[in-house]
Amino acid sequence: MLVCLMPAGADTPIDLAAERAVTSDRLNWLRAGVLGANDGIVSTAGLILGVAGASADPRTWLTAGIAGLAAGALSMAAGEYVSVSTQRDTERAAVRSERASLTRKPRAELEELVQLLEAKGLSAQTARDAATELTHHDALAAHADIELGLKLGQYTNPLHAAAASALAFSLGALVPLLAIVLAPGDHAVAVTIVAVVVALVVTGHASARLGGAPRIRAVARNVVGGLLAMGITWGIGRLVGRSL
Repeated sequence: MLVCLMPAGADTPIDLAAERAVTSDRLNWLRAGVLGANDGIVSTAGLILGVAGASADPRTWLTAGIAGLAAGALSMAAGEYVSVSTQRDTERAAVRSERASLTRKPRAELEELVQLLEAKGLSAQTARDAATELTHHDALAAHADIELGLKLGQYTNPLHAAAASALAFSLGALVPLLAIVLAPGDHAVAVTIVAVVVALVVTGHASARLGGAPRIRAVARNVVGGLLAMGITWGIGRLVGRSL
């Protein structure tokens, strides 16, 4: 049997699958954190420069930046909470449905597990032996893992996801906010643009590295997109400010 072929003390296929799932989850969290920080940088910088285009008062810039940070972080947290809560409810519903199916038609579920293992590359006999052993050990856990791609009890916490999203956005938003506050008055806008570009280079490089994408292209897209956002919002601020 497949499980028995593993040497003593070595990871079983289920252990390896769990390890790969944990690694994938960590990468997803890191990628989401980088993207959240990037959103904070671009949206807050755009808001600050839009207001700077309409008003020369640094206190107005600061107010806009703080409001943008707070509103953006809360919006990200709320959106992530709703999204993850929905995902968790869906996963739990799928597990409940699988539990009911195992109760009503255990033989059909065993055959389904055999077919799933065969689809993963196991021979017919090995798949049947493995499916039988997994079913005897914990049928629901086996089906949740192999059929649904879930680990029983290991669901993403929506509160944790919301807090992480808000934190990532806030850290990104602090870049243009601190730049506009700490830079000399006459050069505040220029310093803010430079600080944002540097931050976008960092987040673009990080996202490319995590995703295995070409780094120069990813950084260039990130920087160009950020510059366009700042330029457009600054221009809108200038037009609105002159018309009032």
